[in-house]
Amino acid sequence: MLGGFGVGKTSLVKHFVHSIFSEKYHITIGVKIDKKSVIIGEQEVMLLLWDIAGEEETFSIPPSYLKGSDGYLLVVDVTRKSTLEQAFDIQKRALEAIGDIPFILLLNKSDLEDDRELEINDLDEIKKKGWLVIESSAKLGTGVEEAFNKLTTRILPKT
Repeated sequence: MLGGFGVGKTSLVKHFVHSIFSEKYHITIGVKIDKKSVIIGEQEVMLLLWDIAGEEETFSIPPSYLKGSDGYLLVVDVTRKSTLEQAFDIQKRALEAIGDIPFILLLNKSDLEDDRELEINDLDEIKKKGWLVIESSAKLGTGVEEAFNKLTTRILPKT
């Protein structure tokens, strides 16, 4: 889970792993690791989920946290347009650190439609890059299972 500070990475993981959402905000310090087993096709896959602390000006993701990753969800908060530019920077650094591995861009907090700052035309650059984008809401669960399952499918070797 990569993304800026407060974009909802921890809430997405909590919803995916435990089917819960809390309005209380808890800052992730360093990394929090969860695991969950999923079934993709006829294959059971154990996911090890690293919820890495959000980036701020004074903190960036240690490259050692990224080593060995098979894929990642890059999370943006649709109520804060600045988190999209931050995501572009994070993705560039992830590409440099671990290479071209599968990832999905999550446009989180889609339930907060009245507070939305990201519009369709803001996503033009993403479309040019050919990135897979999923709208999500950790609060409502929208797009959460879909994102983790699609990422897992993209990671699995093609047989």
